[in-house]
Formats: sequence, C-alpha cells, structure tokens
Amino acid sequence: MEPDMSMETGSMIRIAVLPIGGPIPHQRVREYVSMLSRHTRIDLSSISSFYSEHQKSPFTHQPWESGSLRFKYMVGGAPPSPWEDFQAHRKILAVIGLCHCPASPNLDLVIDQFASVSRGYGSAVAKRLFAFSPSDEQLEEGREKENSIILFPPSDQQAQELHMLTMIQDLAATLLMEFEKWVLRAESTGTILKTPLDSQSNLSSEEVIKAKKRRLARAQKTIGDYCLLAGSPVDANAHFVTAIDLARLTGDVFWHAGALEGSVCALLVDRMDERDSLLEEEVKYRYYTVIQLYKRSYLQDNAQRRFVVKEVVELLMNASDGAKSLIDANDCLILYVEIARLFGALGYQRKAAFFSRQVAQLYLKQDNTSAAISAMQVLSLTSKAYHVQSRGTNRKQHGSLHEPGSNNAESGKIHPQSIISLFESQWSTLQMVVLREILMSSVRAGDPLAAWSAAARLLRSFYPLITPAGQSGLASSLANSADRLPSGTRCADPVLPFIRLHSFRIHPSQMEIIKRDPAKKDWWTDSAPSGPFIYTPFSKGGTTDSNKQELTWIVGEPVQVLVELANPCAFELMVESIYLCIHSGNFDAFPVSVNLPPNTAKVILLSGIPTKIGPVTIPGCIVHCFGVITEHLFRDVDNLLLGAAQGLVLSDPFRCCGSVKLKNVTVPTISVVPPLPLLVSYVVGGDGTTILYEGEIRDIRIRLTNAGTVPIEQAHISLSGKNQNSVMSIAHETLNSALPLKPGAEVILTVIIKAWKLSLADPDHDPSKSTSGIMRGVSKEGSNPFLVIHYAGPMSNTDDLNSSEASVSPGRRLVVPLHICVVQGLRFVKARLLSMEIPARIGETPPQPVSLNDNSSEEITVFSRIDSLVKIDPYRGSWELRLLELELSNPTDVVFDVNVSIQLDISMNDNNLAAVDHDTAEFGCPKTRIDHDCSARVLIPLEHFKLPILDNSLFAKNLNLLANDALISKSPSSTERNSKAELAASISNLVSKIKVRWQSGRNSSGELNIKDAVQAALQMSVMDILLPDPLTFVFRLMNRRSRTDNIDDASKVNGDAIKVMYRSSISAHEMIDLEVLIRNNTRELIRMSLSLTCRDVAGDNCIDGNNATVLWAGILTEISLEIPPLEELAHPFSLYFLVPGEYTLLAAAVIDDPNDVLRARARTDSADDPIFCRGSPFRISVTGTA
Repeated sequence: MEPDMSMETGSMIRIAVLPIGGPIPHQRVREYVSMLSRHTRIDLSSISSFYSEHQKSPFTHQPWESGSLRFKYMVGGAPPSPWEDFQAHRKILAVIGLCHCPASPNLDLVIDQFASVSRGYGSAVAKRLFAFSPSDEQLEEGREKENSIILFPPSDQQAQELHMLTMIQDLAATLLMEFEKWVLRAESTGTILKTPLDSQSNLSSEEVIKAKKRRLARAQKTIGDYCLLAGSPVDANAHFVTAIDLARLTGDVFWHAGALEGSVCALLVDRMDERDSLLEEEVKYRYYTVIQLYKRSYLQDNAQRRFVVKEVVELLMNASDGAKSLIDANDCLILYVEIARLFGALGYQRKAAFFSRQVAQLYLKQDNTSAAISAMQVLSLTSKAYHVQSRGTNRKQHGSLHEPGSNNAESGKIHPQSIISLFESQWSTLQMVVLREILMSSVRAGDPLAAWSAAARLLRSFYPLITPAGQSGLASSLANSADRLPSGTRCADPVLPFIRLHSFRIHPSQMEIIKRDPAKKDWWTDSAPSGPFIYTPFSKGGTTDSNKQELTWIVGEPVQVLVELANPCAFELMVESIYLCIHSGNFDAFPVSVNLPPNTAKVILLSGIPTKIGPVTIPGCIVHCFGVITEHLFRDVDNLLLGAAQGLVLSDPFRCCGSVKLKNVTVPTISVVPPLPLLVSYVVGGDGTTILYEGEIRDIRIRLTNAGTVPIEQAHISLSGKNQNSVMSIAHETLNSALPLKPGAEVILTVIIKAWKLSLADPDHDPSKSTSGIMRGVSKEGSNPFLVIHYAGPMSNTDDLNSSEASVSPGRRLVVPLHICVVQGLRFVKARLLSMEIPARIGETPPQPVSLNDNSSEEITVFSRIDSLVKIDPYRGSWELRLLELELSNPTDVVFDVNVSIQLDISMNDNNLAAVDHDTAEFGCPKTRIDHDCSARVLIPLEHFKLPILDNSLFAKNLNLLANDALISKSPSSTERNSKAELAASISNLVSKIKVRWQSGRNSSGELNIKDAVQAALQMSVMDILLPDPLTFVFRLMNRRSRTDNIDDASKVNGDAIKVMYRSSISAHEMIDLEVLIRNNTRELIRMSLSLTCRDVAGDNCIDGNNATVLWAGILTEISLEIPPLEELAHPFSLYFLVPGEYTLLAAAVIDDPNDVLRARARTDSADDPIFCRGSPFRISVTGTA
C-alpha cells in the first residue's frame, strides 16, 4: 500500500519532476514546483487546440465538455513498481525536467543529461524539459532546439504562469493521444501482463492455455485503467465489466478484484458532483467484495505454494537419506550443503540449520585450519536458527538504541511475544551444543574474538546448566582468548556481570530546578520543581501525569546513577572498569572497578558530568571484563528477568545471588540544560539545632555562597512551612545589594526569629534537658519554618555548538530549614482581673491636666497618663481600680529578669481618639527576678487605657453591644458581627500595648506571649476598662486667700508651668474652705442632682444626725447643676471639724433625663431606672485636740 492513496487515485497520471543541470537554489526549486502544482486538473475542453485525431479514438464516450485529466507530480521521481502492469496509474507516464539556466550555461549538456535521466523511466510516453531564466545567448541557441527544450524567458509572474499553463495543456494533449495509441494497439495485438504473484518459471501446456485465456481479461482491465487516465469513466466502466466477466470465467481472482476496484473508481469519477447515500452504499458493497476477492486470491496462492513446497521437502529428505550410501566425504558434504541451501530458500530454517551442522561436522573431521574456518562460518550461519547468534550479526535490532533521537521511555518497554521468540528453554541443551561447536571451531581456526564471543554467549545464557568446573573452564577460555587480542578490543556480546538499572540518585539541587517565565516578574510562580517525583511539599496541587517522568541535568555538575551487578557463577569476577554508556556525545562518564565474589550481587554508584546541552540517553553500561570491552544493555536484562518470571528462561541471575526483587525502573526523559548558579547555605556558628526558650528572640546568620560557574542575577526570599510568624525580619536588602553574586562570592543573611509558643500537642517530657529533673516541653520535629530562595542566572544562554538561538535558562530554588528547637522557658500560668479601691488625699490643686486640641479649638482636660505604673498616686486615688495580675513560673534551671512595660499614646485626636502623629511612649516598672523553680505575680494597672471622652460613636452601631445577651446572640446579624469584630480589635490593641519581656544571662532575651490569656481575662470587662465615667469628681482645698482669687487661679492652671503643692494635714476647730470639681466627659449637656457627704474612719456619716462631728456651710445635698459638654464646674462649701482624725469625702450625682449613651454606659435599657454616678473617695487627715 502506497502513501496518499485513495479510491480516486486510479484516475491520476503520475509525472516525474526532475532537476536537470547545475544546482538549483532551493528557493527557485520551490518556485518552479509551485508553478507546476497549480495545474493538477486540466480540462479536456482546454486542450482541444493541441489535440489531433490521427484515427478514430477508442474513447467513444469522451466527455470533452466536462471531463478532465488529473496530474500527480512526483518531485524527484519514483522507483518503478512491480505492480505497473496490474494498475496503470502506478506507472510514470511523463517526465518533466526543470533547469535553471544561470546554473547551466551549456544547453546541449542539459539536453543530453535529461535524455539520459528520462531513459530510466521506460513507461514514460511524454517528456518535456523546461528551462527558466535563460540569457540572450541561450534564447538564440534555444530557437534551434525547440523540439528538445522549452525556454521560459524572464518576465513577470503572470506571464510565466500563462506560459506554464500552455505547456501543461500541450503535455496533456500529448498524453491523451499516446493513451489512444496504446489502447488501439492492445486491442489489436494483445499484450502479456504479469504481477509478482504469477509464476516466473516455465509454464506447462495446461498453464499456457490458462494464461492465454487470462490475457484477454487482463488486457480489458488495463484498457479500462487507461480510459480512466484519459478522463473517460464511462468507457473505463465498460471495459472493467468485460474484464470482470472474463476473469470470473478463467478463475483469475486477483485480476477480478483489480477490475472490480477499477469500476469503483470509474463510478466515483463519473458521479463526482452527485454524491449521495445510495452512492456511498454502492461503493461500500463493491469494496467489500474487492476485499473478499483479494483474500481469496491470497489463500489460493498460498495453497498452491504449500503443495509445491511439500513435494520439494519430501524430495530433499529422500536425498538426505541417500547421503548415507555415499563413500566420498566430499560428495556427502556437497549434498548436505545443497540440501541446507534449499531448505533455507523454502523457509525451513531449522532443517537448514540441522544440515548446516552436518556440514560443519564434516569440516571438523578434517585436521586443517581452512576446514576449521569453514566449520566456524557455517555454524555462525546456523546460530540464528537456534537463537544463539551473536548480537553483532543483528545490528538492526539494537541499532535504534544508538540513535540520538530514540526515546528512553520506549527502550524500557517489553513485548512478551518478542521474549518468547528470543528464549526457548526446551532448546537449551541443543543451544549449548551449538555454542560449544562454535567455540571449538573458533579455537581451531585461530580466531580469538569469535572464540571469546562464543564462550561469552555460552556462559551468560546457560550458566545454570554448567557445573562450577565448567564455568571456571569457560572463564579460562575467555582469559586465554583475551590474551591473544589487542588491548581495547570490543565485542558485541556481553558476558558478565548481569547489570540492571537500580535507580537515579537525585541531588537536592537537581530537583530544585524551576522553569523560568520571562514574561512575569515573579518568574518562579506557577512552576513546579523538576525531578522524578509526582508530589513535592512545595508544589501546588493539581493533576500530574505519573507516566511522564522528566529529569534535568546541568552542564558541569556531576550526576549519579545506581546500577546493580550480579555474578551468579562460582568464580570471583574482576570487572576492570564499568561506566555509563551514553551515545549522545554530551556526557563524560567516570569508570570504576568492581570485585564481585561468587554468587553475589552488589549495587554500585556510577557517575559522570554532562558537557553539552541536549537530550541524554542511557541504554546501558560499557564494561571492561575478561580483557574485552562490551556493551551491556538494560533492555536485554529486563527482557531476561521477564522471561524468567514467565518460565521462558532458566533462572533469574539476581535472585540466584540473593538480591531482592525490584520494580521495573523506567528511564526518565533526561535533558541537559546550560550551566546554572548553585547557591549553598551554611549557618554561621554551625548547622546544628539552635535551642531557644519560648518567646526568645535570636539573630540567625546564614552564609550564602555561589558554588556555580555563572553569576546570580535574580533572587527572591519567601517563607514556607510552619510557624512562619516566628520570623520577625529577613535582610532582603542585604541579598539584593549583593547581586549579581559572582561565582565563589558569598553574602551573609541575617534572620531575626522569635521562638514560638509550644502548643498542648507539642510538649514531650524530656528530663535530660533539665538538671533539676523537671519535665520540660520541647517543640516537635517538622514545626520549623523554611527560607525558600528562588534564584537564577543570566536570562539567556547560547550554545555555539548546537544552536544559534538563545533560550531562557531555568532558575533554581534553595530551601533553607531554620533548625530551631523551642523549649519551655518562663511559663505563663494565668491572668486575672482584680478590682480595688484606693482613696485619694485632698490637696490644694487637682492633678496636672493635659490639653488636647482639635480643629474646633476645644480644650479637653484629662488627667495625665504619665504616672508610675505600679505606685498609685495617693492624691488621685481610684474608685474600682482595675489591675491585671499575671502569674509567672520559672520551671527551668536559669534565672529570669522580667520587665513589664506599657506603650501609651502621647498626642491624641478627639474625633477618633487615636494618636495624631502616632508617637508613643513606653513606661515600665522595675524588673522582677524569678529564680528557678519559683513563681511571681506582676500587677498591671489598667487605668492608663481609659479614653478621655465618652462618645456616642462608641455605641452608634450597636447600643446593646455591652449587654451580655448581645454578645452571646445565637444568630448575630452582620451589624452585630461587625461590632464584635471592632470589640475584638479593641481588645487586641489593648493587649498589644502590654509587653512582658525577660532576660536570662547576657545573650538570651525574649518576650512572653500573653496575648491569648490576657484576651480571655479582659473579654468581659474590656468596655469598663476602656470607657471613662460620664462624670468625674475632684475635691480641692481652697487657698487661704479669697475664694474668688482661688477660683480664678485654678482656671488658669497650666500643667506644664505650675507645680502642684499639697498640704500634709488640716487642723481641727478651723473652718476649711473646699470645693468639688465636676467634669462632664461626654459631648452632651448633663443635668444632675449632686450630693456630698463626709464619713469617719468607721464609715458613719459625720454631718447628719445627733452625733455629728463636722459642721458645714453651703449646700451639700440635692444640688441641681448643668454641666456643658467637656467642661468642668466647681461647687464650693466649707467644713468645720470638731474631732481630729481621718475623714473621707464622697461625691455622688443622679443624672436627670439620661440619653442613650449614658444608659448604654450604665448597662440599662429601662427609661425609669436612675443613672447614678459616684466619685472616688478623698481622704482628709485632721490634726489637733478635741
């Protein structure tokens, strides 16, 4: 079957197109051929001017108006087909020569060359020589040779194409007239037509008569073929019908099928424009009949052949029996030679091999070298029939492995049918006899290489059937033959050891190769690392074709391959050298020597260095053993092992040596890329694990060195793995400033890491790490973060030897694990919220105010926050002072110094109550030392976190946020969820300002993670901590001067200029002038009823009752006041103490008509409930006598 065949091919005229003369440029050849290819269909109506009818045309139904001739141009020609008589369209019926005149100045030589070349196409009936771009002299010369050459003068494209069309039409007319002549001649005289299926020997009289009858049918079939080529399908169909009838009568089945196939083509050509379902069914039916006829003709021919062959075999066997009666050995030798030759010609290879062995035995009986050589040659011919032939005699089977384009994956495929044909265990004894005969004849013939090859095949294939002494004898034969061979001799037949591919040892740097996308800035994204792994921890999820494995090697970087060697024989095997066999020429392999004891297997490491870019194939290994170099193919051993598993071979050499069974290792597709940079990491101070306490902050310095041969031009650092938040900072700028990092250069990268908090699942009791024997927790393996560095060299690399085009070189990835072992250090036990009351002392001046200015120029006075964190100011006091108590424990064997600090905002804005310029100040308490096996408690006052203003914006989104039922709503709305998120953010902001830092020794320091515990402790009371009271009260002593002056002076107090002065005590029996300052902390007017009272040390009221010990002047109860927003109001009064002692002043107020903000702050929803505000207690010390 030829390529590009179809059911309409029978109507196409084949024309050979040949370049003639000097070399024609490729562009010109394509141009000339394209001009021809435009004219594949020539209408019959267009050639009428070139056609002349010399006698009546045999094509009586020629469609001159609608018919056409079809051309098929065979550029470069085509060899003659043996089926030309059977199908006329297979003939080359015309020859066209193409000549480029500038390359062929002598036209006579061109004409002679064309005539010589066209004589090779005996079936051609028309010949044309086209010469393009002739010179003026050639044009003059061409006029005299118009019948031999056709010149195409230089002109435009349109004129050239018109000239070509005219010449093709003339050629079509010539072909049509020649077809008419051939048909008329065939009808009148007849012709002899044969196919390769016809017998080429002399025919008997009966066969001659049968051939004459068949000639008529074959002639009609051939005439139909020419009618098709002439564009007359109706005439062709008539002749095909006649040929079918005649072929059916004469039993010419093959030509019957050919005629029926031609009728299908005629039907399609005749109804070219009338395709329908009925036509398709008719074509399918006819072609089914054609196929059945072809099958029947094949069976008939085979039956005839088998009958003849059977007769010949009987004659040859009778002749072999007669050889026993021959006296002369030479006559017997000649008879056996002829019998073997005839059996081989008939396809009886085993019978031919048997008689060839008889010939060899007759030669071996002669005691001379020539006879031994002849015996060796004869036995070598029989080795293929016994499947013991040398691999060198069948290069075709193994040649594909040596081609650079062969696929490694295909080389690993094993076909069971081929294995069955290679190994037949029932022949083992006979095969051993044949190999022994070859070995003996080679030794006697003095051919050491043939003797070595025979001994190698015998030992390798049949070692289980050979005794240990016999194995040693074959090893001696191998050594003796090698002594007679020159050093470095190669043999196609391997001997020992058996070698199979074990695995590829992949260096981590070879797996971390990343495809580079130059169009993206982050070129490493959406790329998985290379290597023979389906999944890697750093690759993105997705489907992967597990059958397609790829491996990338880098020029100049060593690679390693593991192979397993087996010596199943009883002698020690010395392998002088073994190395990887790579035929692509871009790899330097390193040889190694191996010593294998008897019946042992060993896995060895073979290495090498890629030298050039391109694909790499590893078909096997090159072994220098027994003095000869041989090639061991992995595929042969794989076939052997599969044959052993199926019982087709004697044994498995690896299992005999005690080796475990391995899965079939598929050789991946290996490609070599240009040199890449190689980044090597080293932790300064050692690569061991760094032990850190929880919360400890440590600087880890990593030295990065470029160990490659090209510079690093791009680098990017990212984090991966667990506990990534523990990495506080990475010196990205240090790495970027060192780029490009040249080969051999290094840079030190500083990574600041904070030891993470051990979870409940992490601690493992490890008493060995504590001298005190206390169980301490350590972090689990696999919890460390990783530094992932993607880096790459120059964008493009050009290999001058292989390619002139630049290609984008890949990048690499370096994963640097931060080996951190976190152990339990200073342990946080619990946190709880405490509340206590501290009374204040009355002074002449209130605490120092702070002025906050906004765009509206309002002045807001709040108490200064820059106070001691632990020491409470006795002159301020606090009502329900809230303290955060942290309990810390030290289970280690070292001492910790603990420092608690709070970050406070300095300047604030009254709109959002946040820092304007975000300046903060940090205030801390003295350090607390905690010895080992001891605990300590630290108190943190939370009054410093009070907001200066109680604003309705705090309750705008959800006024019921402070209510407990709102916080635990079963189906919260989006507004409630947003409010809860803001609440959580406020808590986080509060907790983030509290820092508990520790230090142990000189270099160990860190921060205790108290976030979760503090959040849990403050969750329910955070609003009480953050929100101020609507009203605040301060008592103050009036100056000894007039009250008016005192009030004026108090209104002009500046916190930065006036120094606060307090009196230590008050005398009894003296009228004391006091005033209470009430401040409105909201943005709304507050109306209230104020009440003042004084209590003694027993808590009793000292003003009212019969036993009053304090006299007073002014109004102390039910004082109606209105306080503007964010302003203060002073109410004066006087007290006269009768009895010295300790007294306490209290102020309280009931707010009239409270708004929603005040109700939300008081946590009440009822409009009838009163809103009650009480100030902090103020203490007065009265001295004197009663």
